[in-house]
Amino acid sequence: MFLTCMETVTKELVSWMRGHESSVFSISVHASGRYAITTSSDTAQLWDLDTFQRKRKLNILQSVGIQKVFFLPLSNTILSCFKDNSIFAWECDTLSCKYQLPAPPESSSVLYKVFAVTRDGRILAAGGKSNHLHLWCLEAKQLFRIIQMPTKVRAIRHLEFLPDSFDAGSNQVLGVLSQDGIMRFVNIQTCKLLFEIGSLDEGISSSVISPHERYIASIMENGSLNIYSVQALTQEINKPPPPLVKVIEDLPKSKLNSGGLKMKVTSGRVQRPAKSRENKIQARILKQDLTGNFENKENEVSDGLNKKRLQILLKGYGEYPTKYRMFIWRSLLQLPENHTAFSSLVDKGVHVAFLNLQKKYPIKSRKLLRVLQRTLSALAHWSAIFSDTPYLPLLAFPFVKLFQNNQLICFEVVATLIINWCQHWFEYFPNPPINILSMIENVLAFHDKELLQHFIDHDITSQLYAWPLLETVFSEVLTREEWLKLFDNVFSNHPSFLLMTVVAYNTCSRAPLLSCSLRDDFEYFFHHRNNLDISVVIREVYHLMDTTPTDIHPNGKLDAFVALTKGQYPVFNQYPKFIVDYQTRERERIRNDELDFLRERQMVEDMQAEVDQQRVEDEAWYQKQELLRKAEETRREMLLQEEEKMVQQRQRLASVKRELRAKEMQLQDATRRRFLKLQQDQREMELRRLNDEIERKVHMRDQEIATTAKDLEMRHLELESQKRLYEKNLIRNQEAVAKEMREDADTYRRKVDLEEHMFHKLIEAGQTQNQKTQKLIEENLAEAEQACLNADWRIQALHKQRCDDLQRNACYQEVAKLLLENRRKETEVLNAMVGEGAKKWEEAKEKDFHLKSEKKASALSDASRKWFLEKELDDALEHAEHPYNTVPRCQSGQAASGYVPRTSQLKDSSEVDSSTHISLNQRRVQWDTMEQDLMERVRNLRQRLTAQARNRCRTPHLLAT
Repeated sequence: MFLTCMETVTKELVSWMRGHESSVFSISVHASGRYAITTSSDTAQLWDLDTFQRKRKLNILQSVGIQKVFFLPLSNTILSCFKDNSIFAWECDTLSCKYQLPAPPESSSVLYKVFAVTRDGRILAAGGKSNHLHLWCLEAKQLFRIIQMPTKVRAIRHLEFLPDSFDAGSNQVLGVLSQDGIMRFVNIQTCKLLFEIGSLDEGISSSVISPHERYIASIMENGSLNIYSVQALTQEINKPPPPLVKVIEDLPKSKLNSGGLKMKVTSGRVQRPAKSRENKIQARILKQDLTGNFENKENEVSDGLNKKRLQILLKGYGEYPTKYRMFIWRSLLQLPENHTAFSSLVDKGVHVAFLNLQKKYPIKSRKLLRVLQRTLSALAHWSAIFSDTPYLPLLAFPFVKLFQNNQLICFEVVATLIINWCQHWFEYFPNPPINILSMIENVLAFHDKELLQHFIDHDITSQLYAWPLLETVFSEVLTREEWLKLFDNVFSNHPSFLLMTVVAYNTCSRAPLLSCSLRDDFEYFFHHRNNLDISVVIREVYHLMDTTPTDIHPNGKLDAFVALTKGQYPVFNQYPKFIVDYQTRERERIRNDELDFLRERQMVEDMQAEVDQQRVEDEAWYQKQELLRKAEETRREMLLQEEEKMVQQRQRLASVKRELRAKEMQLQDATRRRFLKLQQDQREMELRRLNDEIERKVHMRDQEIATTAKDLEMRHLELESQKRLYEKNLIRNQEAVAKEMREDADTYRRKVDLEEHMFHKLIEAGQTQNQKTQKLIEENLAEAEQACLNADWRIQALHKQRCDDLQRNACYQEVAKLLLENRRKETEVLNAMVGEGAKKWEEAKEKDFHLKSEKKASALSDASRKWFLEKELDDALEHAEHPYNTVPRCQSGQAASGYVPRTSQLKDSSEVDSSTHISLNQRRVQWDTMEQDLMERVRNLRQRLTAQARNRCRTPHLLAT
């Protein structure tokens, strides 16, 4: 959590104050405005408002929370109230514990939640969740009264004392806001309910009383804001107390011993004077009383203080206590604290005469500069002469620095100082007050003629040895502590005390002044601090006040102290109005001329600034264009280098691909040769097996023939011709079988070659497709990169592209014609392929029909051969039984012409069917091969046409088109 400090006039942020970890619910500011206490549930922190730095921090246990920590009014005491009802008082400067209030009685124990203190800081009121209200006397440090509120009050939410102009800060009326939303005002002495505000239907949420006791502002529970007039609510509170002066009626005139003398007796304690000088003063006062002016206004001070007692205290100690000095000053000066009037002056803003105050008076602290500027502006708005007074900042600065946290008090102190201690200063305006300086010179001539003669001999006038001290009110020649000590005495005495201080300062410094002979030495002496005891000076002032003759004493020429009026500030017109008006008019004319000059100069400066800015922008634009051009050239060089690298990489990649393809082809060739050799070996083995089978069958047949020959030895001669014919048929059949075997082997080899060819083409097609896809992706990527990098090139080459439109159009038409011709040729090729395919399918159907007829013929031939063999077998058996019977010629002819072994017949039938099927598959393979060759030629033709178009147009967009 953090706190923010804002400037109320300019609404600017002044400072941040960090340190709280939980929310802050209470802020209390010291009467001097220098310190502030912020309170949260777990800690309380003391801040220095001059530096906005944390000075001290109060940490407590978590079990004991903080209820409220605040300053007592008009004192340096800090009161801390905790949730366990413990109340401690601390010294602000040393933070040492002064005392602790005792615990309240158990019969009326209340957990304190809210607190209120009277203006004089003597009575503390505390309340909480009860209808009991505790009143503590902080001087006696004890609970002196318990007030029981009405039974309708169950809890007290807020307490606040009502200020009164006649009670000297010992407020008697306490406002009590209870849980029912009604704020009751009671007299803590008589315990009488005076009046109440709010109701059950329209309850009060929170309330605050104005410092000047006129109004009560309340925030209602429905969100509205009500303003109550205290004077209208009750008349009893505003009644003044009974007069202190009591009048005894005169006796009858016959009984009077002396004529016309009226006696008034005042209540009060008579004090015995301490010195003979006081006896003289008392005698003078008594004389005034006898003449009828019995009230000594000089001794009457607000807030219950007595000026005579303060003067006695001041003479005894030399100065007032530090922690009570501001309170005593405010009481001595009788400041009215006119908040409304001061706010109206501040609301007028900064005066024109002090707009550039920081240039003439460069103050390091911005806060101090703002307060000084605001105070001087308020003075200038109060009276016009102060806007033309050159020494006003020097006069007001020490008070501004002292009261920088309370601007109202600062303004009223300076105004009171001007009205009383600066009397007749402005009669010779704009010159120094010659009359005042003459008074000082007369007093100096009476008390120290030698010093005055020394000033006259060296041409040193009162404007040099008196006026610098007056216009700076001794702030240049005294330290802070010395200055405060001096003004304790100045504010406690007659306004002539300040003039006597100037004389005393010179007479106490007569030794160094008599040794000075140069004007610069005198100027330096009265504008810088010197080794001088201020107590000696003050004693000398009192001596001068007592020993100065009446005819030259400033006391007779200056009026007595007059306080500022309450409500509105008095009119200040003790100056030559015509001079001020003339100077005001001249200053206004000069200011208008200066404003016109500044306006023209500002216009010229603005034009010059615009020209300079335009020139800078032009230079920046040219530099940017040059940088862009260089960057473009650099990018182009980089692009060319990258393109060269890419070309080299592509060349290396192509060479690597060629090497890989060569190796792949070599491997494929070696594999093919190895596979062919394997097939050849297998075929040779098959042929050897078939030869062995043939030889075995021949051997078996030879054995059968030999057996038959042995059986038919007798028929050898008759069957010799049949044997030759059989051997011829056998040789022919063997040749047919060998031929079919060779055809089968050739068919199988072609089939294997075709399958290998298709397999390799499939592999090549896949590789070609992958290469095409990769090439397309690479081209797309290259085109995308080229499009990104050549965006500027396209913009620059737009006019060139317009010039090349006709040429590209011609190229496009030529390419379109080539593509149209290519499509026509492709259509013809496809039509031819479709026709050839139809013919091939017709031929395949015819051959299939022929194959079926051959199969039927082969089946009939098999049946015929079977029948023939069975018949021959029967004839052989019959011939064996009847060897002498001769075989008919016709049967022998059939046997000679149609005998074929059974195994050969069966084989011929299956081989014919297989050969026909292999021939059909072979034709289909040839058709597919021819179709693939045709499509390959079409693709080659298209690629050649595309390459021709690219070479002619030379543009990267033609391929995409």
